[in-house]
Amino acid sequence: MKKYILFIALLLFLTGCGKVLLTQRQQLLLVSDYDMRALGSQQYQEILSKSKVVRDTNDYQRVLRVGNRIAGAVDDFARSQGIEEYTMGYKWEFNLIDDNKAMNAFCLPGGKIAVYTGLLPVTKDDTGLAVVLAHEIAHALAKHGEERMSHILLLEFGGATLSNAIKEQPEETKKNLLLAFGIGANVGVLLPYNRLQESEADRIGLSMMAYAGYDPHVALALWSRMEKLETSRPPEFLSTHPLSSERIKAIKEEIPEAMKYYRLYK
Repeated sequence: MKKYILFIALLLFLTGCGKVLLTQRQQLLLVSDYDMRALGSQQYQEILSKSKVVRDTNDYQRVLRVGNRIAGAVDDFARSQGIEEYTMGYKWEFNLIDDNKAMNAFCLPGGKIAVYTGLLPVTKDDTGLAVVLAHEIAHALAKHGEERMSHILLLEFGGATLSNAIKEQPEETKKNLLLAFGIGANVGVLLPYNRLQESEADRIGLSMMAYAGYDPHVALALWSRMEKLETSRPPEFLSTHPLSSERIKAIKEEIPEAMKYYRLYK
């Protein structure tokens, strides 16, 4: 059985692989961008319908301002590098959810982003918020959700297509989609990406915020604030983005690469 699964995994990998933006790591992708964008949008609307969405406040304007600036830079970067396929079909949307206990943010496939008000006291200003938004957007650009769903389809459904999985086991597939998107059953609860995906999101996020004109050095100050909270009142963000000396060291080492993209975005 194990040999059969390994054979199927190898076959699917050879026929359904892609490469992560910037890192060029090969990844297994068995789901289409179109399907994941559609499902991401559907799940996003469901989350918003169950949440108190904030409008017409200074905090909301900050989320919108920083988010749109990074999104514009990401689109410009993709065009300039001839890799428009990474953002093709994206319809960026930013929302602020009123929940002071949730120190979190997420980005679903297709560019659907939400920030919880509990995170804003930690990010403090536009650049601090840019660190978080760029990191979450990086997960979507790197197709980490698609990758996780592909692994689930392989292990749970023997490599079945997403449409067949939805048709045959709708409830189980919905739960797996939430897992792939990094969202728990309860609104405001996020599920961790693996260490490799987190590292990729750090690296890509730093470069994208720099390309948008935000100083990536501020990432170190943000993570330092997070580190102080870790021992007193650990925010939910740290359960999915665990701190470590190795991680902070890696971010320091990645800043010079990000600075190559640093400019005032217009």
